[in-house]
Amino acid sequence: MTIEQWLKTSAKKLETTGVGTANLDVLVLLEDELGKDRSWLLAHPDYQIKRQSLETLQRQIKRRVKHEPLSYIRGKTEFYGRGFLIDKRVLEPRPESETMIELLLELAKSQKLKTKNLVVADVGTGSGALAITASLELKGTQVVATDIDPKCLEIARHNATNHKTDIKFYEGDLLHPLSAIGCWPTVILANLPYVPARHQINRAARHEPDVAIFGGGDGLALYRKLFLQLSFSHAKPRYVLIESLPFQHAGLQLIAKSAGFKLHRHQDLIQVFSSE
Repeated sequence: MTIEQWLKTSAKKLETTGVGTANLDVLVLLEDELGKDRSWLLAHPDYQIKRQSLETLQRQIKRRVKHEPLSYIRGKTEFYGRGFLIDKRVLEPRPESETMIELLLELAKSQKLKTKNLVVADVGTGSGALAITASLELKGTQVVATDIDPKCLEIARHNATNHKTDIKFYEGDLLHPLSAIGCWPTVILANLPYVPARHQINRAARHEPDVAIFGGGDGLALYRKLFLQLSFSHAKPRYVLIESLPFQHAGLQLIAKSAGFKLHRHQDLIQVFSSE
């Protein structure tokens, strides 16, 4: 089968099952399998794909037809312009979460936070994308990360090694493993599960771990726990950056206020809370 034939037939299979990015998806999968870029593929429509590659691609298309995320099929994804290994143990990093990094960088600059004294903690790190990106963008900053799931930490550590970052990872419930060793962050990044329990999610998200998506009845259960831990903290962070759905923002502000934090600013899904 030629490149042109495979692209057309495979895209049609995906389109018939409602995959909205069918044409792009088949190109990406073929790029990965053949090790060629898109321009080369399109310039060689009559190139014959080898049987072994066709078998691999067929298995991948069967998975994508079921709306399994492309990142899981490929075993990798991109976040803030960098590649990260990923599989079904962790939630796929979303482009929307890149706003948290942008706001962190703005804080570091506008508030004149000295990187050598700055400690950034990513709680519920998952794939490690936020922690690793923070470490790479804020050179010289101490970055720590926690997750309650050791399987997530395996992936996060792997990604950290690939990106040559010196991040310390701890297993435990949100801030508990940090307070246990006397680590008091300056800034906390928290992209915790926040989808309400009865909220409808798309077919692709159904392939992701429920524990990484749903946050209780109103979606804010883990954020309540986080701010409760902060209310008893020996030293409060200067800033806490939180991701949630817009209709949850007002509720989060009340939760944060009960722990002594006020809204500093917000952008899209991200709210920045200050203890000052």
